Amino acid sequence: MIKHIVMFQLKPEADVKEAQAKAKTLKESVPFLDGLEVVCNAPFADGSNYDLALICDFKDMEALEAYQTHPEHVAFGAYIGQIRVARACIDYEY
Repeated sequence: MIKHIVMFQLKPEADVKEAQAKAKTLKESVPFLDGLEVVCNAPFADGSNYDLALICDFKDMEALEAYQTHPEHVAFGAYIGQIRVARACIDYEY
C-alpha cells in the first residue's frame, strides 16, 4: 500500500472549507483511490501550519500514478493551484 499525503498552505482570502469539500469529491470520482481523508488545520493550532491536507491510500505506485493523471484530480489541481501559496507532499509504502 502507498500513503500519499499532500498539504497546502492557502492564500488568506481562500475558503478552506470550500477547498475541503472539493477535495472530498475525489473519493467518489476516482475508482483506484482506496482511502481519502481531507482535513483542515484546527483553528486553535499554530497559524504557520498548513491549512489543508489530503491523506490518500493506494494499493500501489501504479494506482497513485493513475490518480495523478485522472481528469478529476487534474481539475482539482488546477483549482487548488489558484488558491495555494505552498504545497508539501510525501509518499511512502506501508
